[in-house]
Amino acid sequence: MNKAICISRILLTSLFSSGVSAKEWSFDVYLDKNKIGQHEFKLSDSNELTSTAKFNVKVLFINAYQYDHQAVEQWQGDCLSSLESHTVENKVETNIKAKLSGQDFTVDDGKVKQKLPACSMTFAYWNPKIIQQTKLLNPQNGEWLDTKFTHLGTETIEVKNKKVEANHYKLDGSLKGKSKLKIELWYSSNNEWLALKSITPEGYTINYKLR
Repeated sequence: MNKAICISRILLTSLFSSGVSAKEWSFDVYLDKNKIGQHEFKLSDSNELTSTAKFNVKVLFINAYQYDHQAVEQWQGDCLSSLESHTVENKVETNIKAKLSGQDFTVDDGKVKQKLPACSMTFAYWNPKIIQQTKLLNPQNGEWLDTKFTHLGTETIEVKNKKVEANHYKLDGSLKGKSKLKIELWYSSNNEWLALKSITPEGYTINYKLR
């Protein structure tokens, strides 16, 4: 399998934090040591989260993998009230629409509709409550994943050319017993999301670095 295809397995393209003012997070994304694109997140004062990702992997100067993803999420407190996402991965399009209605959060991928709990979350890395979740929605493809967080301790990492003490977590995501995601996350002492890393099954490393 082309190593670039593995990128889509770790795209977690939605974030949320309750009770905060407008914020932005801009990441450079690396496959092994090669920069392949950016992923930007913007949270408005009305708790609307937009995320935009563009990746381009070249092999011998040929575009081997291209990825373009956009998502808009609306939140009420710690619960998602709506989601729309559009993804083009090597010319294959995926569209997800989801909305809270009564006691159900309905997710539609154009083929199948899922009814999730009224208070559902996507991979909201910068909301500390995400670490307590055992189920999370992947906004790229609509998968409702089983999730497990493990605290790996504290360590010093480099963020924007500065040394920072960070809490290190491992996140495992699975669907019907099949492993889907293996992520590592770092947070500051006041729960700010600092970095993300994933090792693909083929042994390649994907890093999100704040810029």
